[in-house]
Amino acid sequence: MPSLAGEVLFLPSTPGKFKDKSHTMHRQFHRCFASSSTMFLWALFLVVLTASYLSFQSFVDSSSKYLSAAWGGIQWEKQVRASAQIHRLNGLSVLVTGAAGFVGTHVSLTLKKRGDGIVGLDNFNNYYDPTLKKARQSLLNSHNIFVVEGDVNDQRMLAKLFDIVAFSHVMHLAAQAGVRYAMENPNSYVHSNIAGLVTLLEACKNANPQPAITWASSSSVYGLNEKVPFSESDKTDQPASLYAATKKAGEEITHTYNHIYGLSITGLRFFTVYGPWGRPDMAYFSFTRSILLGKPITVYRGKNGVNLARDFTYIDDIVKGCVASLDTAKRSTGSGGKKRVRLSIGSSIWASANQGERLTMSTERLNQSTDRIKESRCAALKTEELGVSILEYMQQQRETL
Repeated sequence: MPSLAGEVLFLPSTPGKFKDKSHTMHRQFHRCFASSSTMFLWALFLVVLTASYLSFQSFVDSSSKYLSAAWGGIQWEKQVRASAQIHRLNGLSVLVTGAAGFVGTHVSLTLKKRGDGIVGLDNFNNYYDPTLKKARQSLLNSHNIFVVEGDVNDQRMLAKLFDIVAFSHVMHLAAQAGVRYAMENPNSYVHSNIAGLVTLLEACKNANPQPAITWASSSSVYGLNEKVPFSESDKTDQPASLYAATKKAGEEITHTYNHIYGLSITGLRFFTVYGPWGRPDMAYFSFTRSILLGKPITVYRGKNGVNLARDFTYIDDIVKGCVASLDTAKRSTGSGGKKRVRLSIGSSIWASANQGERLTMSTERLNQSTDRIKESRCAALKTEELGVSILEYMQQQRETL
């Protein structure tokens, strides 16, 4: 019998056959390795998928979360239709964007009270405390004005609104406001003031009938222009902030849509608006808050201590201008209807702070500073086309405070 030394033989698994265990171990190792490779590839795939999702989320502007706001459904459509009901002869049917904002609330209430059909739209962002917008929404609801919670960048929602209601006009007031805030959140300005405007204009272009559009530009477009008083014909090619740049871009975009598609568009260059239900980040409210809390007020001056002036417009005057622009707007027929109007009244910032002290019967100290982003002032008015007159400034301050 031959020696089996140095050989490793095993009983056959099948009669008459021998099996080398090394082959079996090799196959088991191969299967194990293949299984591990598969698991590794799946794990790698999941990691890449997760990373891609997180990257996409970080790329999308934070404001886009408002696109997920709930809308649609039978009850929702009933609320939209009921709010859009016109209750006067030859009344308007108006979509008001930014309806829960300061100007949007006042414009919506004024239009509703005279019998126009109003549907509001607002994304209730957190630029300032959203509870103030919610309070304005409750005020609008009490006057049977329904405010849709959604974003002007939501194409499907806008298409649905225009499908439900044949809007005759759009009052576009939704925007990311503030000059200094743009340094910290630049994407929100592009998202709202440029992308949102284009999305809305596309919806208006595709609507049947096409509505006439009035929208809020800004006095900030005058930028570094030192010529005063300002005029609608002045150059606006030197914006001094990202906010101003987006508003300037908006004016060029609306011009393009007017030129190519014949949309009737009226742009209003708002200056500083003040009054009841105003924004808490505005100077009037910060002045008053500081006075009531016994804190000093910082008033900014120009070079060499020169007094700075700023245009202030009372909310009632802004509303008159907005409503008049709707009433005088031409139809979107292809021939255009674009114009720009400024609504403002000039006042020294120093005098405004002093007036605030007098109205609150306070003698708090006024600090001085020159460190401030340059903003605009305009003392000239051109509101005759709209039939708007400006009310007494001091009386308006009293009503505001």
